[in-house]
Amino acid sequence: MSGDFPERQIRAVFDGGVITVYQAYGERIAVPALRAGTFVDPFKMTRMTWIKPSFLWMMYRCGWAGKPDQERVLALDITREGFEWALANACPSHFDRARFATEADWRKALRTSPVRVQWDPERDLRFNPLSHRAIQIGLSGDAVARYVDDWIVSVRDVTPLAREVHAAVRSGNDEAARALLPVERPYPLSDELTARIG
Repeated sequence: MSGDFPERQIRAVFDGGVITVYQAYGERIAVPALRAGTFVDPFKMTRMTWIKPSFLWMMYRCGWAGKPDQERVLALDITREGFEWALANACPSHFDRARFATEADWRKALRTSPVRVQWDPERDLRFNPLSHRAIQIGLSGDAVARYVDDWIVSVRDVTPLAREVHAAVRSGNDEAARALLPVERPYPLSDELTARIG
């Protein structure tokens, strides 16, 4: 446990219909997506695409929108129905004895599942690892098509927010930085989905 958080818990911005996930891309993918309200060419439907409900984990991954080809951070509101379909069809990225009798069974599930999940240490404002974890969800094949064509409700550019939070962190004003962060709450899951994603 870290503070009041269980080791594994999806925390996100959500309402009755949508959940917010984050991705970071370069201008060539981000700008057309913002214009179209979903991903369009040159976004590759054939590649695995990873979505992240944790804003701070996204900041860690893209270096406050400073890494090459991750200079634009997008907040994507996707349907909760789609998000939960992804979880229901997910396989863990790493062998989990609690879910699979053998490593061979897990490898078979990994090959046939369109979705992968992994749990990585959540990060604080200075990217130090915390004891609780954040979920990353990798979409491939059919899941990418569903994501792009059916699940995405809106696309917003939150790069200015990333820069504003980073500026507060750099100036040593953690209180101001924390006040700017999106308010992420525990996402309710059925027992079946909880078991599925470990």
